Amino acid sequence: MNFTKSLIAWYLQNKRDLPWRHTTNPYHIWLSEIILQQTRVAQGMPYYFAFTAAFPTVFDLANASEQQVLKLWQGLGYYSRARNLHKTAQIVAFELGGKFPENYCDLLKLKGVGEYTAAAIASFSFNEAVPVVDGNVFRVLSRYFDIETDIANASAKKEFAALAFELMPKENPAIFNQAMMEFGALQCVPKSPDCPVCPLNGGCLALKYKKVDRLPVKSKKAKVRNRYFNYLIFSDDDDQTILQKRTAKGIWHNLYEFPLIETDQEVDDAFISEQIQNKHFVSNDIVSLSELRHDVSIHKLTHQHLYIKFWQVKVAGNVAGGVDQQTALGYPFPIVIYNFIEKEWK
Repeated sequence: MNFTKSLIAWYLQNKRDLPWRHTTNPYHIWLSEIILQQTRVAQGMPYYFAFTAAFPTVFDLANASEQQVLKLWQGLGYYSRARNLHKTAQIVAFELGGKFPENYCDLLKLKGVGEYTAAAIASFSFNEAVPVVDGNVFRVLSRYFDIETDIANASAKKEFAALAFELMPKENPAIFNQAMMEFGALQCVPKSPDCPVCPLNGGCLALKYKKVDRLPVKSKKAKVRNRYFNYLIFSDDDDQTILQKRTAKGIWHNLYEFPLIETDQEVDDAFISEQIQNKHFVSNDIVSLSELRHDVSIHKLTHQHLYIKFWQVKVAGNVAGGVDQQTALGYPFPIVIYNFIEKEWK
């Protein structure tokens, strides 16, 4: 059977109606691709609409403050994407006259634009014959052609990209790339794909050799690190609290949070009380200390699990540099803190 023709025929009949498929505007396609990195379409769609409404052009995004961008991004995670999005918008707007590079190699030079995103923009906006390779493409090709290469290996992407390029109709690379991604997302899914109705089942070697559940091959991920975050919700006589910006590199860079005590295990109120005194978070006298939640909130990131507790710390008088609740709501927070605020402050 003809893999490419069957794949494209399936796509034309089954593709989802997604807004970025109705344009070749590189700004909109770039936005959608950055948003959809590490994010499902259903989750990313509202953010795409929010960004295109708030920032209709790359100039609008470039002229926004980083805090505005982070606030709009709140909840999507992997916040380096938002910071890179903002920096790249500024480069495109102020250094490139508002025009995105029109080829794969030059697109790769933009901050936050990797091989996959550059290939997507190059093919969808400029019809360049360059294949996209993501988890969906790895899965479809490894199963159909029975490829046992470990996709965690650095060399795997080149191997799969070469095969995809060979299969791609050079006169219409965009539709092939879209079809590959969509087929992996809807039909050739990671677990329990519906192989009996698959239009490619006649030539699928993984199905023939009963290896569907074993492909693609991927070596195990690095060990997950456990971290224990104890957030201090200071409140004074005027119901003001303290916020701080995470300026160190790592998770949630440039987002806001409450004063933090990080530990290597769960701790009790005696330990927290001692730490508050030792670290001099406030000069005020502590009136009371209590857990705001007795159940630990577990926030799972790619390579780390955060065990989060919130502690209410009532102090006498007024805290220096305090922020009232209404003002605090305008700051960009990690979603786990924002959800806490939404629940506790309303």
